[in-house]
Amino acid sequence: MTDLLCYLNGEYTPISQARVSVLDRGFVFGDGVYEVVPVYGRRLFRFDEHMERLSRSLAKLRIPNPHSRDGWLALVRELVAAQPAEDQLVYIEITRGVALRDHVMPEGLEPTVFVMTSPMKPPSAEQRHHGVACVTARDFRWERGDIKSISLLGAVLARQISADHGAAETVLFRDGWLTEAAASNVWVVHEGALLGPPKSEHLLEGIRYDLLRDLCEEVGIAYNLRPIAESDVHTADELILSSATKEVLPITKLDGDPVGHGALRGKPGPVYARLYEAYQRAKLEQSI
Repeated sequence: MTDLLCYLNGEYTPISQARVSVLDRGFVFGDGVYEVVPVYGRRLFRFDEHMERLSRSLAKLRIPNPHSRDGWLALVRELVAAQPAEDQLVYIEITRGVALRDHVMPEGLEPTVFVMTSPMKPPSAEQRHHGVACVTARDFRWERGDIKSISLLGAVLARQISADHGAAETVLFRDGWLTEAAASNVWVVHEGALLGPPKSEHLLEGIRYDLLRDLCEEVGIAYNLRPIAESDVHTADELILSSATKEVLPITKLDGDPVGHGALRGKPGPVYARLYEAYQRAKLEQSI
């Protein structure tokens, strides 16, 4: 890892030699945003959608976007080409920059820009075949989950709950309603339809929100965003996680209980199977 090339403030350098100031507001306050772009066969998946979300997060924090779309593309492609892995995850972090410690947002700072890639670590064949176990918890994080902020302590604490139970993810509820998981979006299948919580400030609009809408249309699955009660999650026909690394992944056990009904109880369901196949086709068609 220490020999991998990264980008920091205009320079490509081995990651072991990358340095930022201790007064960087990302270090002092977590004052910054990030984005993660999956790479398949050295091609960037849904790159424009990731750049649009990055721009939205930056605008909400009043941090200027340091690069154009084409500038980001050239930068990222150079890093991807320098790494040995064919399938990668590109991590982009932008902070407000360096300033004396003061909570007020200083104007005129030069943003700190850091980009690295790492090998993709997708779910195992066993996880896809059998599904994964998850646990639930109260959503105790801050109210601006729509910003892809580097201030991730809430997500760290939430994910640790599932790690302590030997589970893959922590499904979160706010006042009895589904929001998302610690590092994933959560989907409910009911009577053959894919349901997700509506977009709001309480959850991050995953890139897969619009992707799954398109995939559902492609394969003839009804898709709807609406408030989902905790009781509906526990009685769902299927539960599915989505994220850049998981793609789509079935939850087959929740809080120790099998998910689903009848012969498919505790097993990946047919909606997951159709979406997974459609997702693999999208990776070939929507990468640049």
